[in-house]
Amino acid sequence: MNKKLLAPAALVAAVGLALSGCASESGTAGGEAGGLQIDVPDIPMIEELGDTENEVNILAWSGFVEPAWADQFTADTGCTVNRKVFATSDEAVQLMRTGEYDLVSASGDASLRLIVDGNVQPLNTELIPNFGDDIVEGMKGQLYDTLNGNVYGIPIGRGANILQYNSSVVTDEPTSWDVVWEADSPYAGKIAAYDSPIYIADAAIYLMATQPDLGIENPYALDEEQLAAAVDLLKQQNEMVSEYWSPATNVTSFTGGNSVVGTSWEVLRKATQDETFKSVLPEEGSTGWSDAWMLAADAQHPNCAYAWMDYTSAPDVNGQIAMNFGMAPANAAFCDSSDEAKEHCDYYNATDEDYYQKVWFWTTPIDQCLDGRTDVQCTNYQDWTSAWATVKG
Repeated sequence: MNKKLLAPAALVAAVGLALSGCASESGTAGGEAGGLQIDVPDIPMIEELGDTENEVNILAWSGFVEPAWADQFTADTGCTVNRKVFATSDEAVQLMRTGEYDLVSASGDASLRLIVDGNVQPLNTELIPNFGDDIVEGMKGQLYDTLNGNVYGIPIGRGANILQYNSSVVTDEPTSWDVVWEADSPYAGKIAAYDSPIYIADAAIYLMATQPDLGIENPYALDEEQLAAAVDLLKQQNEMVSEYWSPATNVTSFTGGNSVVGTSWEVLRKATQDETFKSVLPEEGSTGWSDAWMLAADAQHPNCAYAWMDYTSAPDVNGQIAMNFGMAPANAAFCDSSDEAKEHCDYYNATDEDYYQKVWFWTTPIDQCLDGRTDVQCTNYQDWTSAWATVKG
């Protein structure tokens, strides 16, 4: 197994193509789908596997499908891996709708769209032996990929959207997101914010703690009034933002001094190679991302696709993906495989469910309220996209 991490420059280039949008169900961060029922197309689940085909076509974030492990899969199964890297969740959704791909490494802001639109099929986990007890519990049964008792996603890895800060400027460790949201922040003009409509959920989490009368129970289930409140907060922050970042620009925004505090990922903080930059998960909690393999409803190579999902769920391969990208692995057994693996898992809080209980993993907002309300219609992702445009002007 090749456990070598990407060099920082390569790491930034890899994640520069990555997640535009990688939550949980009603009430608490880290919650399961529970009894919430969502109308989805009735697509049959594969009951048994046949002979593997000669190839599998995979849509993936950069760093998820690499020769270091894909070549061995081909040698073991005869399935040639054809990879296409996508840059955003929106792009992944559009490409999956072409019917040209068997699998996608979907983030939470894409997965629910794919399920509700009938682009992916439920999975028979009995046919994926490595989807077992070693998969961390916090990545099973989540609303973004498990609906109405059906599993649609096989976990790959996860991460929190942490508060990063330059400790030479922000000398007292922040405990709250107030340093990036409140108009009197001493760091106004030096605040980094994530450039995506899904960032609206970050504002919603802060409002959950500071304006409870709004009644927000889930940051991805906002009615029109709640969305308007989040947009108002975002517009207030807009006056203080130094840069809306993508993964490719986050590191330079901090190392170049343009930003001294703001939302980030642990892998990006690590890529600065400077211990001056520190991070914290604030008391209000945070958003986060969790990625999973999803199988196209009309997959042309389902047997190779199932073989891939099982192969990449094994501890060694799942660990390679997690270390290469920079995230917590889905298979906890990897963490006990070596000192290097343990260090990686500790850094990304891989098996610390108390940590991830504070994280609302990205989930596509839809008309049906994900917090279980039935007396109102919630705003959907298109509404959020339109709202985000007004925030940035």
